[in-house]
Order: sequence, then C-alpha cells, then structure tokens
Amino acid sequence: MFRHFLLNLKEISLLFEIKISNILAMCTNGKMKFILMTFTFIFILNLGFGQSNEIKIRYIGNCGLYISDGVNHIYTDFPYKSGAHNYIEYDNTEIDNLKENSFYIFTHKHSDHYSKKLLKRALKTKNGKAFGPWNISELEKLGDSIPGFEITIYKTKHLFSLRHYSYLITWHGKRIFLSGDTESADTILDIKEMDWAFVPAWLVAEIVDSGRDFNTKKIGVYHIGPKDNIEISGPRVLMLKTQGEVISIPY
Repeated sequence: MFRHFLLNLKEISLLFEIKISNILAMCTNGKMKFILMTFTFIFILNLGFGQSNEIKIRYIGNCGLYISDGVNHIYTDFPYKSGAHNYIEYDNTEIDNLKENSFYIFTHKHSDHYSKKLLKRALKTKNGKAFGPWNISELEKLGDSIPGFEITIYKTKHLFSLRHYSYLITWHGKRIFLSGDTESADTILDIKEMDWAFVPAWLVAEIVDSGRDFNTKKIGVYHIGPKDNIEISGPRVLMLKTQGEVISIPY
C-alpha cells in the first residue's frame, strides 16, 4: 500500500513537472521562470512530506479502539459483539467501514471484546491479520510489518479468562498502554514514561483510591459500563463516553 502511495506521488509530481516545463518553455521572463521553479519545488516537497505526523485514536466502544498513523491501521478489541453483557452497542457502519489490510489485536476472547464471526467476515472482505491469545508469538513480530512499531506483551489476570494479555505499543516513539479487562494494577504501575494509558474505569478508580499513580502523561478511561457510576476528573484524564471521540498524538 505504501509503495503504491509513493508511486502515485511520483506520477503526480512528474505530471506537474511536465506541465510547468511547458509553461517555462513559453516564458521569456527570467523572474517569472524563477518564481515558477520555486513553486514547483515547494509543491513536490509538500507532496512527499505534507502528511501530518500524528497517531490518531478513535474510540469505538468498550475497549475497542481504531489506531492509525495514516498509513497503517490497527483495531484493538474490535470487532466485538455489539451490546454484549449490556455494554456498548455500535452502529453496523463500524463493520462496513473497517479499513483494508488492517491489523486486529485482541486482549482476550470475551464477547464484549471479540467476535469470531465478525472478525472472520472482516478478514474475508477487508483482508488484514488478527492477533490475540491464540498467536502471541506472531504478535511479538508485528513490528516487522509496521515501520517504527514495537509491542511489549504482558500476561495479566482477568476473571473467567484463562488467557488475557495487556499491551504496551511503542509507535513513532510514542508509548501507548492497552490494559484490556485486567483486574490488577501491578503491571501498569510498573511501566514508566507512557504517553497514553487506556484503562477500564473500575481499575482507575481503584488506583486513585489507593493513593498510587500512573507514570503516564494521559489516561484514557474506557470500558465504562451502564452500571459504572464512576466519574474521574483531572488534567490528565479523558473519560471515553462518547463513541467516535478522536485523540491526536503528534510525533
């Protein structure tokens, strides 16, 4: 995909150069030639580097996030069964609008985080690769497929789940922690210098009440259930209650 994108840029810039060359050939004014040549250079430069350097994270529901740097696309704990266990429902367009050739990363297989049926459909219609407790060794190598990407895997505890994992993603130098449904704060409290930590509401409340703290710049509180009467405020805290909310992380 990235190679195809670069080829398109080359074709556009070549076409633009040809058009400008034709104009220059007809132009006898030296000053005008200089202006046109300068404009051409800036245009071509912007084609190659005009993309904004940011990671965007969009909240879908529960622990479902869409993470992208504009080139590669990652979904975490999505697709799941909409409304499972009385948690967040989502519109069917979320499935229809999944990005081509995406990477799907799951913390565990509970239905409010994972749907075998919907994932199978997504991989069939949109291609891509899926990772979770069933192929952790392959997930560890995901950095081979995504430039500037690393993932650290932590086996964490979750009731009624034999295999649950939390992840620390390092992408373009930014450190993003995804806790999933883990019930223990031990792992996250040991991780240093996070840019964002996505943690369920009940775990954030427990940590705050204990007087301990995260070593993170920002906290995204997700998986807020209908019965979770929890409100956490602070300059670092974002309560993810609105589906479709977007977080931008410049790099």
